[in-house]
Amino acid sequence: MAKDSSFDVVSKVDLPEVSNAVQQAQRELTQRFDFKNSKSSITLENDKIILISDDDFKLKNVVDILESKLVKRGISLRALDYGKPQAAAGDTLRQEVKMVQGIAQDKAKMINKVLKDSKIKVVSSIQGDELRVSGKNKDDLQAAIALLKKEDFGIELQFINYR
Repeated sequence: MAKDSSFDVVSKVDLPEVSNAVQQAQRELTQRFDFKNSKSSITLENDKIILISDDDFKLKNVVDILESKLVKRGISLRALDYGKPQAAAGDTLRQEVKMVQGIAQDKAKMINKVLKDSKIKVVSSIQGDELRVSGKNKDDLQAAIALLKKEDFGIELQFINYR
């Protein structure tokens, strides 16, 4: 009797890499000439990145610096959720950037529906903030992975625990 094969679909951010990217971006801010005498900074607090800058133009430059460092470190920009810039103390702007961890319930249902509509012989089940996809044939699982990579769900997906 053949045992079912499976894999998990997750959406996670590598926090140590994010921390390294934030440190690199902060270092670049202190060295750039156009940020001399500026109150611009980038800090990491739990699962949020806090951006502070003098004005809207400099805030956009801070975002560009941060995004370039994240991309170089292999972090997808889809994992970032930008808040609205808000006025802060000392005539500065403050913006929070949340990192999306896990698959939201509505996105998991969309992924589930796509797999069911595809007629690939796999079974998917929602387990908290991840999805378990299982099937008898490994070729079906690979077809499911290819299908999910092709679709756009608005989040970055990783496929782990392939057995």
